[in-house]
Amino acid sequence: MIGSLSTALLQQIWWILASIVGSLFLALTFVQGGQTLLWQVARTDIEKRLVINSLGRKWELTFTTLVLFGGALFAAFPKFYSTSFGGAYWVWILILFTFVVQAVSYEYRAKPDNLLGAGTYEAFLFLNGSVGILLIGAAVGTFFTGSNFTLNDFNQVTWTHPLRGVEAAFSVFNVSLGLFLVFNARVLGSMYLVNNLDFQGIGEFEQRLRKACLMNLVYALPFLLIVLVSLLTMDGFGIDPAGKVSIVPAKYLGNLLAMPVVLLLLLAGLVLVIWGVVLTGLKKSTAGIWFGGLGTVLVGLAVFFTAGFNNTPFYPSKVDLQSSLSIYNASSSHFTLTAMSYVALTIPLVLAYIAYVWWLMDARKLTSAEIVADSKSY
Repeated sequence: MIGSLSTALLQQIWWILASIVGSLFLALTFVQGGQTLLWQVARTDIEKRLVINSLGRKWELTFTTLVLFGGALFAAFPKFYSTSFGGAYWVWILILFTFVVQAVSYEYRAKPDNLLGAGTYEAFLFLNGSVGILLIGAAVGTFFTGSNFTLNDFNQVTWTHPLRGVEAAFSVFNVSLGLFLVFNARVLGSMYLVNNLDFQGIGEFEQRLRKACLMNLVYALPFLLIVLVSLLTMDGFGIDPAGKVSIVPAKYLGNLLAMPVVLLLLLAGLVLVIWGVVLTGLKKSTAGIWFGGLGTVLVGLAVFFTAGFNNTPFYPSKVDLQSSLSIYNASSSHFTLTAMSYVALTIPLVLAYIAYVWWLMDARKLTSAEIVADSKSY
């Protein structure tokens, strides 16, 4: 049955699947956000250990989801993968470096007599949660602002900027998107810690986390405003029926109006994130992370759908418009997409297993007594 689907439909399905994985990654950045909160909210050694051990039980999920996102793009849209990773390699190397030092930090921070000291590894965790997420946001921003590449007739990429992708961080739109993701991750991190930790005897710690949730939403709002205003007013890249790419005035506003479901996803996602903050910061609830996480997923889906659908190249070239990549000219063959689709039928089973393991890990709130008694704690 899957084999009878058209190539165009399979391409759309795989952009949706890749968008879901990317959006789940954005929700899972509560780990990175929590890492950046460490010095702000934790004032004693036991509070630091609670934060690090709570996040340390989930950090592999974030990294694995990022790798899965890259793998899905590699398999479904190999031309994008080769163009971006082959041309803008410095930005991807920097992102990967921040995740490597994150893994090292969780492994060695609490080891006795470690060479660098706990403070250094905590700084590495902050680096991962701030610079790493900022650069990922800037990279996603290039889906709208474009990148500096050309492709020849043999699909060989030439990158025309010496910074090899790092130049994306010099765009106001890209940096604003990155900073919004950083502060949104901090909001999610505070929500998750409020939900996951037992604050018996350390009530002030809980209050600092709830306050951090509110404050980081306030910090995120200016950057969100810049992103939304820019997205609704900026010229974008469009593909005409003949396949020619051109600059289209207010292209992304047009996409949202042409796809009201995507606009609804964006608005619903933002409302859910704000409601999660209200629950955590004002109503003293522990359920905020579920609303904030779902809201982040919906916002992520809206961003990816706006960038890739409605005759829009999702990886535009601003130096050679006709080199721009869309889900149609960057995808694998019909055979590959079909084979991958059969494999993708197992995704619900994998998600069910992850949900079950998550439930087992979070069935009981993490206590300070548990941390002290565990000789293998982070």
